[in-house]
Amino acid sequence: MQALELLDSQLLSDNWYHLHKHTYRRQQRDGQVVTQTREVYDRGNGAAVLLYNRARQSVVLTRQFRLPTYLNGNPDGLLIEACAGLLDDDAPEDCIRREAIEETGYQVGAVRKVFEAYMSPGAVTEVLHLFVAEYDPAAREGEGGGLAHEGEDIEVLEMPFAAALESVRKGEIRDAKTIMLLQYAQLNALLEMPA
Repeated sequence: MQALELLDSQLLSDNWYHLHKHTYRRQQRDGQVVTQTREVYDRGNGAAVLLYNRARQSVVLTRQFRLPTYLNGNPDGLLIEACAGLLDDDAPEDCIRREAIEETGYQVGAVRKVFEAYMSPGAVTEVLHLFVAEYDPAAREGEGGGLAHEGEDIEVLEMPFAAALESVRKGEIRDAKTIMLLQYAQLNALLEMPA
């Protein structure tokens, strides 16, 4: 028997993205064969970027409403996040450049991929490609805010790096990709460590 045998897949919803119910048989490490059923949400892969400026010791983040967080106890549903979006058949680097302009108004030059991660591997297929890029205030081409025809209402936040790290510590920044990118910046000394 194979280590994994997919027995059945049923499409439960394709209203927004795809939700499937999969039944599979898998051999565990102890040799026991188990049959399990799981629901898996496929929304495609994405990319996120932490925009930072060494001279200002600042980062550019966004704040926007996220219904799932509201439904799970976030009182106003607003999250502070790094700029991000779905690949939509683009290369991750192209996605980041597109999203930076749409969400923040900043044109970015060189981007550096730092890692990729599964953000919720128990139920979601998405791999998120994570980048850092320096921004130049003179390279701001617009106000950002997202695309109105997609229902986006994004606030652009430029904040000191130290304040962003403190916001993580206080639980004001609760988005995983953003926390990971801010900690990457801290661990790799992209910006000065707060005293």
